[in-house]
Amino acid sequence: MKPTPYVASLRIYEPLSAFEPVDRIRWQNIDASIDSRKEEQALALRRLVFPEPPAVRPDGAHVLDINGTRYVSPWSTATRCWAALDDFKDSLPSSITPFFIPSSLEEVITTGVDLLEDRVPHIITENWVVPPRWFSIFTPDERVRGVDEDGPYSFARTTMSKARERALESHETVLGAFGQGPVEQEIENMIDWLELFHPESLVELDYGGLAGYLDSALRAQGLDGINDDSSIEDVAFSLSGLSAGDGSIAGQGYERLVSRWRAVQAFESAI
Repeated sequence: MKPTPYVASLRIYEPLSAFEPVDRIRWQNIDASIDSRKEEQALALRRLVFPEPPAVRPDGAHVLDINGTRYVSPWSTATRCWAALDDFKDSLPSSITPFFIPSSLEEVITTGVDLLEDRVPHIITENWVVPPRWFSIFTPDERVRGVDEDGPYSFARTTMSKARERALESHETVLGAFGQGPVEQEIENMIDWLELFHPESLVELDYGGLAGYLDSALRAQGLDGINDDSSIEDVAFSLSGLSAGDGSIAGQGYERLVSRWRAVQAFESAI
């Protein structure tokens, strides 16, 4: 089973010791060699066919074993379902939402939500694009990409301390260049999210199924597919231009990034 075709993820992996004892027992028995992304997708597909209250079903997690330490990123299915529903309802008039989400389905999603002790997900996702602010917290040497049995892949991983430092630098740069506004606020929201987790956590950007679309788009331009993706570099280049007060440099980096991912988003309308 391939990764979800159009979803990219930003994940927080906290040290196993950061969790409650009952959760540590659950997570320490997970086999880190199993591709948990496939298991998460299979569960998501099952819930599309047979909706069930996510808060009352045992959830899974992604795990990493690095240098003798286990890091865990819970799927947080219940939290993510609840947050997605809440965001969707906020985006439309209350008289319209029942046409998209019947009350019976909303009841399934929200059953047990009051039992959630923490409504902050370890995983956030975006469809058909990777937000520029996500790229700003990684460097090219932290990126791993290639092709496996499921097709092209690309992910980047860094420490929480580096992610927070880079996010703060990006926020300061954008705030200095544009002042308060939507872009600055999105970066600030990301910083607030990062600060909710253990300082020794790891942060991971996973292109998921978007890697395949990006690979195809780049090859159509005569490039070497996913290996010629320079999104991290382009965001860094753009930020350096903003920091130096050079709008031309900032614009060049941003235009390269937007053009690349616009080609990926074009696949959405073609499906």
